[in-house]
Amino acid sequence: MRLQDKVVVITGAGSGLGRESALLFASEGARVVVTDLSASRAGDVAQQVRDAGGEAVGLKADVTVEAEMQAAVAAAVDTWGRLDVMYANAGIGEIGFGSVAFEDLTLESWNAVQAVNLTGVFLAAKAAVPVMKAQGGGNIVVTSSASSFAAYPHFISYTASKHGVNGLVKVLSLELGRFGIRINATCPAHGMSANLPLPLDAEVLGKSYEQMGEWDTSAAAMPLRLDRPPTLRDNANVALFLASDDSAYMSGVCLPATDGGTLARVAIVFPEDVGGEGLGVPSID
Repeated sequence: MRLQDKVVVITGAGSGLGRESALLFASEGARVVVTDLSASRAGDVAQQVRDAGGEAVGLKADVTVEAEMQAAVAAAVDTWGRLDVMYANAGIGEIGFGSVAFEDLTLESWNAVQAVNLTGVFLAAKAAVPVMKAQGGGNIVVTSSASSFAAYPHFISYTASKHGVNGLVKVLSLELGRFGIRINATCPAHGMSANLPLPLDAEVLGKSYEQMGEWDTSAAAMPLRLDRPPTLRDNANVALFLASDDSAYMSGVCLPATDGGTLARVAIVFPEDVGGEGLGVPSID
């Protein structure tokens, strides 16, 4: 049990990676405060944990509201006496999901994405740190994105927010390390929730984008070709590693997850190695 008796708060845990992580963490012995903007989703996931023999409470919490992040931490402390891991997972996609030209992007849309994806991480960490300092240490895990390394075309607010998240993780590792508090981010590329572009009242699909259709290895987006699509559990496993003592001496790290070689690419198209005879090179004639 990699999280035996550890108390964890997870934001955005009503669907997607947060939900998958809550179920996985609980199976590894964690006691989980499941928070989500949707009270019903949070309650459903907490009940699933309890039905499987774990311990969980569900709580509506908006990551953009400081008092609600403080209430989530208080729920952990009031129920189990401590907080070992704050998993700041909640996030939203680009408003319009990449269909809005930069010059048409509204300040309201920009601010909405920054509020959830960046300020939400700030407020979750800020709420957790006083408790962690008092108890002599703790662990903050953050869901960032591969777009924090390589920009997602047309995802302007989103890409900016995730670059900001990585910067926050790095600077907080310097600020908090002396208190025994560490902080790291997982930065997924593939295997992310098909619920991301859907409204809050949509059915919880529990699948990645790649799982929603027939998996065609030859057409896979990543250089690494496996006989199955990347899943939410693949990303939850990385979050579990960061939440557990297996990563005890890691802090300030932004770790690409389910990358499959995507970030190894360049924009120049080089011919593929055919028949093992060596790579060709682009002609410059």
